Amino acid sequence: MPTRLPAEWEEQDYIMLVFPTPNSDWKHSIYDIQKSYLALIKTIIKYQKCIVACDEISKLSNILPKSKNIKLLQIETDDTWIRDFGGISIFQDDKLKILNFRFNAWGEKFPHTKDNLFNAKLKKIGFYKAPMKDINFVLEGGSIDTNGKGVLLSTQNCIFNQNRNPKFSKNQILDILKKSLGVEQIIVLQNGSLIGDDTDSHIDTLARFIDEESIAYVKCYDKSDKHFESLSKMEKELKKTKFHLVPLPLPSPKYFLGKRLPATYINFIFINGALIVPTYKDKFDKIALDILSNFFPDRDVIGVDASIFIREHGSLHCATMNYY
Repeated sequence: MPTRLPAEWEEQDYIMLVFPTPNSDWKHSIYDIQKSYLALIKTIIKYQKCIVACDEISKLSNILPKSKNIKLLQIETDDTWIRDFGGISIFQDDKLKILNFRFNAWGEKFPHTKDNLFNAKLKKIGFYKAPMKDINFVLEGGSIDTNGKGVLLSTQNCIFNQNRNPKFSKNQILDILKKSLGVEQIIVLQNGSLIGDDTDSHIDTLARFIDEESIAYVKCYDKSDKHFESLSKMEKELKKTKFHLVPLPLPSPKYFLGKRLPATYINFIFINGALIVPTYKDKFDKIALDILSNFFPDRDVIGVDASIFIREHGSLHCATMNYY
């Protein structure tokens, strides 16, 4: 049966996210992050359905806006970064299937028992209407990106990292990805990373497909920035591919508790009819939005402030998972 991993700009049924509560890693900024999640939810529901998962949905009735496009789901998680532990949608013979890969919190860095059981719980309660397949292989949704036509984009620092699948060789890893996701070509970037990113260089912080033939990527224009060398090498790699390239500027340095944060415009979200772009109260915000608006004349391009999201080292795409 032919298998296909859809591109994220294809028509979606809903987007799911996990609403942060005080008993999570967000306790240091709980008011601010809940306000930021509300802004994101309000943007999404103007265009499509949004499933809001939370371990205490009874406390959300006075927080969330009233909308037919919001559905609540009570479930416990360790973290809010659902992009990396949520089920990955594929199509087999044009029929939807959910893939449940293993999740080990980016190489056993954090507690993850509840997150790793997330998809099994959804299957048990009958939430997933499509069949689900368990795959005994560690893979995070943020570590891969596709053009929907058989090409996968990823980074060697993540998918070949010994903290994920140490028993498999590089060739075995590529073979598993090709067979499970139905892709024919995998572009594995050797360079590129952001300070403060604890995912080992997820591709959704560095370079993403924006149509079948184009890749948007983060470009550092400041030669004095510590990112300049690595991101310049990544750019050279991307230029060797057949794809049209659209550079987006690296935001100015952002800090929290004295540590630099992984701010990036590449962590955008495709939804039906729109593109939601993370912004950071930065001088480059408008430039990034203008570049993407010019690329997508038939799609609304909307900025949502992600300044609080990056305090826990993720952004908007990390916080959501799209389903078809």
